[in-house]
Amino acid sequence: MKNNKVVLAYSGGLDTSYCLKYLVKDKKLQVYSAIVNTGGFTKNELNDLEEKAYRLGATKHICLEETELYYEKIIKYLIYGNVLKNNAYPLSVSAERVYQAISLANYAKSIDAAYLAHGSTGAGNDQVRFDLIFQLIAPEIEILSPTRDLELSREEEINDLKINGIDMNWNTSAYSINKGLWGTSIGGQETLTSHLPLPESAFYNQLTETKPVHIQIEFMQGEICSLNGNQMKPVECIQAIESMAGKFAIGRDMHVGDTIIGIKGRVAFEAAAAAVIIKAHHYLEKHTLSKWQLYHKDQISIWYGNFIHESQYFDPVMRNLEAFLKDSQKYVSGIVHIKLHPYRFEILGLESPHDLMNPEFGTYGEMNLAWSGSDVKGFTKILANQVRVFNKVNKIS
Repeated sequence: MKNNKVVLAYSGGLDTSYCLKYLVKDKKLQVYSAIVNTGGFTKNELNDLEEKAYRLGATKHICLEETELYYEKIIKYLIYGNVLKNNAYPLSVSAERVYQAISLANYAKSIDAAYLAHGSTGAGNDQVRFDLIFQLIAPEIEILSPTRDLELSREEEINDLKINGIDMNWNTSAYSINKGLWGTSIGGQETLTSHLPLPESAFYNQLTETKPVHIQIEFMQGEICSLNGNQMKPVECIQAIESMAGKFAIGRDMHVGDTIIGIKGRVAFEAAAAAVIIKAHHYLEKHTLSKWQLYHKDQISIWYGNFIHESQYFDPVMRNLEAFLKDSQKYVSGIVHIKLHPYRFEILGLESPHDLMNPEFGTYGEMNLAWSGSDVKGFTKILANQVRVFNKVNKIS
């Protein structure tokens, strides 16, 4: 016989709060609420969420701290690949959900839970991400999704909680906020349209700095290792850059893309650290990688980002792509200089012992030291041969 333990992916929002109360009261289950911290919560926020979970009837509440592993297993490769979905979105939530699902499934197995539950609706990507990874890691555990299966509206959830004595002023915010190490997503009425912008007040970070600031980010074999000369762990660097660049309201955009279930979706986001780090890393790569390394990395990075978004993290091809991305970073080391401005930033330049603009071989547009002008004449003639033959055979003037 099954036991009555259920691990609930808990965020403290309306949907997961409703699920917790429903699983306790209507399903008579022992709810082990678990929040996976991937860098988006303060200690006070985590304490408040724990108190709320117990107030809603949780048998046990736990915070699964996964920030470092989240960086090591996923974010590191998103930086290696300069991954921006549709040239805009750094996969802030997509990547986060994948690793949260992994952590929750492992926790459920460790306590021998009979059920895994989440509060995703039937309209978005997260339901697929949770279900798919739960099935792969813990196929013996039954998945429950009350919000999706009962097809409840927000108003119905609020009313049900009120009837059960739970009134937490769910309507105080018109926007849903999801904050993590790699960025913050924002959803609201505007994101359900194709034309309305998000108001300034809806963003998590507000503009508080207006005087430009010069910062230096150092990479060692593709990984961030210091900020302004101060050696730090990569996660610490990301958090420090987020704190600095967020005050300039950098990294805001609106992502429009194809959901896993086949419809278009629109979401606002702000990812100050991700925006600055990806562009700085890419700039360093343009100086240190060969032409064909850059070309093939672009193709592989697109695939890697798409597979993360589609929750295909466990497909074995992902380990192959990660091996390529890691190997490509052997000479991606150096210091990138950046200036932060309100709502934008600029890359000023870099220093690297592996800079392929080394003047020993020539200066673009000025002089060359490793070949002669006659060498170029012969090379250019040979380079043109295949097109000359094609044009001649096909009588193209």
